[in-house]
Amino acid sequence: MPSPKLEPLELPAEERRVLRGWVRRRKTAQALAVRSRIILPCAQGGTVTAVATELRVSRDMVSKWRRRFLQHRLEGLVDEPRRGRPRTVSDDQVEQVVVRTLESAPPKGDTH
Repeated sequence: MPSPKLEPLELPAEERRVLRGWVRRRKTAQALAVRSRIILPCAQGGTVTAVATELRVSRDMVSKWRRRFLQHRLEGLVDEPRRGRPRTVSDDQVEQVVVRTLESAPPKGDTH
């Protein structure tokens, strides 16, 4: 039974599908998968304590991701940009290098 102080977490079918996909997909970052595993039982009425115990995480962690999900929905579970030096190479430049590497013939027919 959820705590009367907690705002109910309603989960539409589309968001539930996305969260389950993040949990199952092998290439999902583990942090995102854990956050998804937190939200799914919370949406079924699980208490913070019960979810924390089941997933072996802290109550603070469950509360944090539950709160962020309620505020920002799916976007709230994704990592926020970190501080530090800005990128010097754009996504377009990375793509150009990869395409050029994979699609151009090596000089003199070398393969290595």
